Amino acid sequence: MAPGDDAGLTGEGLTGAGLTVHGLSGARVLVAGLGVSGRAALEVLASRGAVVTTVDEHAEEADVRDVARFVADGGLDGVDLVVASPGWPPANPLLAGAVERGVPVWSEVELAWQTRADRADGSGPAPWLAVTGTNGKTTTVGMLESMLRAGGEHAVAAGNVGTPLVRVVADPSVDVIAVELSSFQLHFTHSMSAQAAAVLNVAPDHLDWHGSLEAYAADKGRVYERAQIACVYNLADPLTEDLVREADVLEGARAIGITLGTPSVGQLGVVEDVLVDRGFAPQRHTHAAELGTLADLAHLGGADGAPPHVVQDALAAAALALAHGCQPAAVRDGLRAFAPGEHRSQAVAEVDGVRWIDDSKATNAHAAAAALAGFAPGSVVWIAGGLAKGATFDALVEARRDRLAGVVLIGADPEPLAGALARHAPEVPVVRVDPSDTGTVMQRAVEQARQLAASVRPGPANVVLAPASASMDQFRSYAERGESFAAAVRALSPDVG
Repeated sequence: MAPGDDAGLTGEGLTGAGLTVHGLSGARVLVAGLGVSGRAALEVLASRGAVVTTVDEHAEEADVRDVARFVADGGLDGVDLVVASPGWPPANPLLAGAVERGVPVWSEVELAWQTRADRADGSGPAPWLAVTGTNGKTTTVGMLESMLRAGGEHAVAAGNVGTPLVRVVADPSVDVIAVELSSFQLHFTHSMSAQAAAVLNVAPDHLDWHGSLEAYAADKGRVYERAQIACVYNLADPLTEDLVREADVLEGARAIGITLGTPSVGQLGVVEDVLVDRGFAPQRHTHAAELGTLADLAHLGGADGAPPHVVQDALAAAALALAHGCQPAAVRDGLRAFAPGEHRSQAVAEVDGVRWIDDSKATNAHAAAAALAGFAPGSVVWIAGGLAKGATFDALVEARRDRLAGVVLIGADPEPLAGALARHAPEVPVVRVDPSDTGTVMQRAVEQARQLAASVRPGPANVVLAPASASMDQFRSYAERGESFAAAVRALSPDVG
């Protein structure tokens, strides 16, 4: 499918890997993983009459805990279906063995698609507006939900965020679902046909799970398969356009680009300070329709306004909403009403003229680069580091070194970031926080950042927690890391609540 095309190829059958929902009654099904999505899948399968065996090495209540022995002893014999939790990589012996034997493997997303209930008005199941990408998924889905609700729809955000999809699709009162999808979830999703779908960006991440960037990107691109109305891509990320070109969509689906510049026909973009549509507007060949202004996003940024990646997320959400049939006024009102989730460019406090920003959700280099881009050159004291997962940071430091006034490195292994800083920003002061006492690491990092921020002239300075790394070396989650940062900032002054 080429960007600008009004039609694509017809998708193949919608039954997944050989088993439809109608065959679940009495089917022998393995549920691999008893996390949130796995437990939800278990409930749905049991309600459909399936004979379920649960498999999880870390859950005491699982029927099977020794996966390798289970597979070796013929546990896959006679199995009709495996439902895989997103944390299980394809190389896991259970999943690899099932694929080798021709046993269908579904994600919880595939199970949800297969078990959708009709809406209360009898008009069929609620359509899906699907979003994936390395970064920005949750923000985009939240904006999209807000736009849909502003348009009078009973919309729900689900999938990789919020309530598991298998529960949401069973509710006949839901009009439309804003679906956040990870590459893990998409890998074993075979028949989903989104009304419209978007890939926000693709950057190296989770390569240990997928095996290569090519495999990771291919799984992201699965969101476009069988798209009904629109495939939304990012002009700033050519790989997303490539994925659209390769997609096998339903006839009539169009490619819609988003850009921070002036849009051409078939795109959404920005003209001066106005968000505009030339993808769906009736007069798009000659005129752009106004959707809102950058001022409608001002509450999502700092003193310098909404950063570029937030504007891109807003444009992608708008494209999906318009594909569904929302009016431009609902896009504008939805943006004004949207409140971002915690730990995403979240202003914690301003202390002695220094602004403290929690972007702990920036767990990879691409997200950290986007976070830093929203600040003035030379104004940022960057708190970074954590579990690198084999990532490199040279491109990140080279692209954002102009923003840096200083860096505070946390994490059990700061060398990957320290090396990149030494190579590409040797003039920037760097302070390493001793990782030996994990209980006080963030308090010590905040104090070091405060000292570095005092030297920023002219001000104001911004201390930004955008770690570019996972948190599990010193914290239970990115949320705990962000909460620890916020608590340490609030302790700086008795006047900060």
